[in-house]
Amino acid sequence: MYTFRDYYRNQVKLSFEDHPFSREPKHVWVICRYKDKWLLTKHKDRGLEFPGGKVEDGEHAQDAAVREVMEETGGEIKSIRYVGQYFVNGKGGTIIKNVYFSEIAELIEQDNYYETEGPVQLETIPANVKQNQNYSFIMKDDVLTHCLRVVTKEYSKKSP
Repeated sequence: MYTFRDYYRNQVKLSFEDHPFSREPKHVWVICRYKDKWLLTKHKDRGLEFPGGKVEDGEHAQDAAVREVMEETGGEIKSIRYVGQYFVNGKGGTIIKNVYFSEIAELIEQDNYYETEGPVQLETIPANVKQNQNYSFIMKDDVLTHCLRVVTKEYSKKSP
C-alpha cells in the first residue's frame, strides 16, 4: 500500500489489492489506450484527465467505468480490468475510487461529451504533468505515477 498527499494535500491511500477499502466504491477512474496511444478527455474546468466519475445508484463500479469512458470520450471498450483502489480522506469527506485499465476498440463521435470536450489522444504522458496547467488535479498525484507503472508493465507484456 502507498500513502501520500494529493494535489490538495489530502491523505491518499492506494492499494493494488482486491478492493481493500470498499466492495462498492462510489467513484471510478479509467486509464485508457486506443491504437497505442493514451486516451484522455478534456474536462471543461479541470483540463486533461483520464475518464471517470461517479457510480450511479444501482450500478456496479465496472459498469460505471464503461459508461464514463463512452460518455466522456466516445470510447467503446474492448477490454477492461481492475487495477487498484484508492481512498482519499479529504476536507469534504472521503472518496473511494476504483482504477481500471481499458483498451478501446473504437471511438464513436458523440453529440455530447457531458462535462468534457471529448477525446484527446497522446503518444506519452509528459513527465512534468504535476507542473503542467493543461492537466487536471486528478493527474497530479502519485495515483497516476503508481498506476501507470502497473499498467505499462502489464500492457508491454501483451505487445508483440
